[in-house]
Amino acid sequence: MYNIDIATIAIIAANVLVSMKGFSDTTFFERYKFSIGAIKAGQKERMATSGFLHVDISHLLFNMLTLYFFADVVIAWLGVTQFIIVYLVSLFGGSLLALYFHKDEPYYSAVGASGAVMGIVYSVVLLQPFSPFYGFIPAFVFGIGYLLYSIYGMKKRLGNIGHTAHFGGAIGGYVCTLIFMPSLLQTDTLMVGLLALPIVLLLVLEKMGKI
Repeated sequence: MYNIDIATIAIIAANVLVSMKGFSDTTFFERYKFSIGAIKAGQKERMATSGFLHVDISHLLFNMLTLYFFADVVIAWLGVTQFIIVYLVSLFGGSLLALYFHKDEPYYSAVGASGAVMGIVYSVVLLQPFSPFYGFIPAFVFGIGYLLYSIYGMKKRLGNIGHTAHFGGAIGGYVCTLIFMPSLLQTDTLMVGLLALPIVLLLVLEKMGKI
């Protein structure tokens, strides 16, 4: 039987409880979702609360299942406290990047744990770069490919997806993992560099005004 840590259960429970409240209470949902206009007006707590709200059951289920399958890897490598820190830093990283890129769009809004979950996923990619994703794709190929797709999605505004939050979350997971395991800079220098390439590309494109 899969041995799920109490920390993972707690995070999933928090997401389920807050999301269920949002499903049944529109006023609650609107008050705590990520909203550029409201955040700039002073409601900074939305940068955290939005990460526990979801649009619908399928949105919630996808994020929580992804967390369920990857959380134990981060806990095994870094420990429970560090796992929680990675999750929360990634959540805020996603919100901060979304705030930066959409700061001039007062009506931009978003919800979901995707940024936080993506941070956990990217941490796993960094810790186990050759582990198979979807049965055959090396983790590092998936990680780099997904972030490149996120850059494309940010540029083209593809779908009703928070590409900036995903990318910001991945940055959070990447940075936290290196802080907690700096030895990776020596033992896996090439992989650390490869996984940084999409992040550097985003910074360059933003500096050039291409995104």
